[in-house]
Amino acid sequence: MTAKESYGSEKITVLKGLEAVRRRPAMYIGDTTGRGLHHLVYEVVDNAVDEHMAGFGDHITVTVRKDGAVVVTDQGRGFPVDIHPTEKKPGVEVALTVLHAGGKFDNKSYAISGGLHGVGVSVVNALSEWLEVEVHRDGKVYQQRYERGVTKYPLKTVGKTSRTGSTVTFLADKQIFKATAYNFDTLSGRLRELAFLNKGLAIDISDERSGKVHNFKFDGGIVSFVKFLDENKNSLHKPIYVAKEGDGVQVEVALQYNDSFDDNIYSFCNNINTVEGGTHLIGFKSALTRVINDYVKKNNLMKKDDFTLSGDDVREGLTAVVSVKVRQPQFEGQTKTKLGNSEVKGIVESLVGQELATFFEENNPVANRICEKGILSARSREAARKARDLVRRKNALESSGLPGKLADCSLDDPKLCEIYLVEGDSAGGSAKQGRDRKFQAILPLKGKILNVDKYRMDKMLANDEIRTLITAMGTGIGQDDFDPEKARYHKIIIMTDADVDGAHIRTLILTFFFRYMRPLIEKGYLYIAQPPLFRVAKGKEEHWVYTDEELEKTVARLGKDSANVQRYKGLGEMNPEQLWKTTMDPERRTLLQVAIDDAVEADGTITLLMGEQVEPRRQFIEQNAKYVKNLDV
Repeated sequence: MTAKESYGSEKITVLKGLEAVRRRPAMYIGDTTGRGLHHLVYEVVDNAVDEHMAGFGDHITVTVRKDGAVVVTDQGRGFPVDIHPTEKKPGVEVALTVLHAGGKFDNKSYAISGGLHGVGVSVVNALSEWLEVEVHRDGKVYQQRYERGVTKYPLKTVGKTSRTGSTVTFLADKQIFKATAYNFDTLSGRLRELAFLNKGLAIDISDERSGKVHNFKFDGGIVSFVKFLDENKNSLHKPIYVAKEGDGVQVEVALQYNDSFDDNIYSFCNNINTVEGGTHLIGFKSALTRVINDYVKKNNLMKKDDFTLSGDDVREGLTAVVSVKVRQPQFEGQTKTKLGNSEVKGIVESLVGQELATFFEENNPVANRICEKGILSARSREAARKARDLVRRKNALESSGLPGKLADCSLDDPKLCEIYLVEGDSAGGSAKQGRDRKFQAILPLKGKILNVDKYRMDKMLANDEIRTLITAMGTGIGQDDFDPEKARYHKIIIMTDADVDGAHIRTLILTFFFRYMRPLIEKGYLYIAQPPLFRVAKGKEEHWVYTDEELEKTVARLGKDSANVQRYKGLGEMNPEQLWKTTMDPERRTLLQVAIDDAVEADGTITLLMGEQVEPRRQFIEQNAKYVKNLDV
């Protein structure tokens, strides 16, 4: 072996301190985009919540400063400031500069905790341009500063105090993160969850950039959470609440059924939102399915049917929050999106099953109502299966398996392909003529598609426009069939008129994707086209204008008396060349990407706008009418 090829100990790189985190940040916070950026805040807040769960402090404040820094203050015990026996540094400095150093490994300082990896706050320090900590403890105020994880000066005493707690202020490092602007709604969504999950804990968030403020405190805990989630829905009964402990696992469940057709379940372990579920969620679902099927059978509620209710059937219209507290949770990765403890499944299934069975026996009217909804769902599911089979058979009869009204593109790589969902045949015709056939597909949608919030899937699949839309997407539909990896286009662009009808059609399409194809939104595939509102011309000079403010400036520049202004109410008023130039040309168009910053808020807003209850919608319109611009009726 030559010297060039040799591999000895000198080739091994030793990363000291927090350098490993800076080299491979995604290993610790998931990614270096928006998700990872917001995760920094959650790590610091989780520490403060852990203090509350240990019995210290009931108020946390979070402030997003104008300079982009975040300040988190709690009323806990404060970071330890005494000298660590082996590290020979103050405890606070060890916690902030040493990986896998924390008070959560011995089960004494914190019996239950979200941050069990011991890397959270030190990772925040490593990925911050600077971080300052202020500790109120033992009647004194201590302070220390770090820059990119490196201590700038020894811990010093800067004053006296009568309270306890810690304040952590940090600025995310632009060298690490692609963007460092926090989304207030995203942060608020997580803090709201934490307040719901911790009865009596007050969490305040303020944004100095916009002046927005939220104050969260819920004495009803997760029962309040369920009521909040169902605020604009017609509930079938009061929330059912279960709180039990078995084999050291604390189980808390609140559930309520409403008259909608989808489920809305949130699961947590040690306050961490386990968005990918895990053993606690599996245990809950199993218990619910078993108890309802047992009750149906025992009370002979399905006399003419010989099939049992599926999990999907019993969860139709269900809103639930499942929260467990586990001493030694096993999460998948530092971002903790899935609980893996195998023993938790059986514990949750047993405890929840016992309590639900007792509730059903003691509350027959509520139990009957819940079971009847599941039975209706089962019959609808069978009808929907037949409808899906019919769609498949119809597609098989067509040579391409695609709807005839779809003008597809010639490329077949989904990453390069985009589809415009266009309002009306007229605009669809212009779009077909103006498009680039290589990568742009056009699907004209006739009239207003079905409001899927008001119908079960079997009724939805009977709608021609919905079936056409599903077929064009290529993903299938429903729990068993839907596969986002089969999406035929990685850009799905909603293009409607700039009038009331256009806005309504856009909302109907968004509702469909949110309810039945949400992963496509989460993958960033859904967009809204921005056609111009005005054409301003003077002689041979031509300008396309998208806002009233822009119109004023353009007219003033060209000369108010000599400028010709044309208002576009519909896409059909533009010829193919104009539609391409203004709305479809990737070099010049403007697209708005649809994102879900706060899933709870998004679900509530869609229910408010599209659901059965009229009064909340009327109040919403009255409160927001003053913000409406460019209204064409």
